[in-house]
Amino acid sequence: MSSSHLPDVIGSGKVAVVTGAASGIGFGLSERFAAEGMHVVMADVEEPALSKAASVLADSGASVLPVVTDVSDAAAVEALRDTAVSGFGAVHVVCNNAGVGGPHGPLWECPPGEWDWVLGVNLGGVINGVRTFMPLLLEQEAAHMVNTASIFGVFAGALGPYGVSKHAVVALTETLYFNLQSLGVAHVGVSVLCPGAVRTNFGTSARNRPPWAGPPAVTGTAEQASAEQFNRLAQAGASPAEVAGIVVDGIRAGRFYILTSVNRSSAVTRRGAEIVAGGPPTVPFP
Repeated sequence: MSSSHLPDVIGSGKVAVVTGAASGIGFGLSERFAAEGMHVVMADVEEPALSKAASVLADSGASVLPVVTDVSDAAAVEALRDTAVSGFGAVHVVCNNAGVGGPHGPLWECPPGEWDWVLGVNLGGVINGVRTFMPLLLEQEAAHMVNTASIFGVFAGALGPYGVSKHAVVALTETLYFNLQSLGVAHVGVSVLCPGAVRTNFGTSARNRPPWAGPPAVTGTAEQASAEQFNRLAQAGASPAEVAGIVVDGIRAGRFYILTSVNRSSAVTRRGAEIVAGGPPTVPFP
């Protein structure tokens, strides 16, 4: 969904809402949007980390508004929208970015609480973001929504509910794209971010695991090895700032699939050359 003929949604005075903004990719996006002169509404469930992150940007002269938000709670996301509009009058860019990890073991050994937590944040958070913010974006002269999935949302990985949730985010965003296309909406762009390895503290997301999720899944030797390997890959990956730059370039180019790294001989190519090229789909996938 190209927006090359529309006003740039990224620029001085525009407003961005970023979830999962206290660290990792979310902080990288917030920092980059602020550097572009935008007002940034930073949302995160972790209040101390959010306050610290917002202070870092505010001290550098950025216009930021931190809002503690549990994206799995629809009412909380609606409150986030209302706070953003009250604070800055509009929203032009929404990054549904908040996400958690979860267990790496066999799916049949994953407790119901783990499923509810991971799917509630990773998928439910995006659903809540779409339902809450898309009507607002449609009111703007030009706007854009970015939903964060993962490279594991493009091809299968043995990452338990996390991989399942990220596949669902890709499918949801593809459906959203076609919804807008079928309605003739040309002024709101949509992208799905599928990052590879990124240097974040994602591996410790269990620090925000809610008590209602019950006891965590029992972790065996194989699952521990998988988690450790995942964390090692992450620490060797791109910086959040690099990813943020790729996202900004993708938004400005009207790119649907935003990938941070692609091995062209990998399974990614099975989803079609358009994914590798980073362009929007032209026909629905079967």
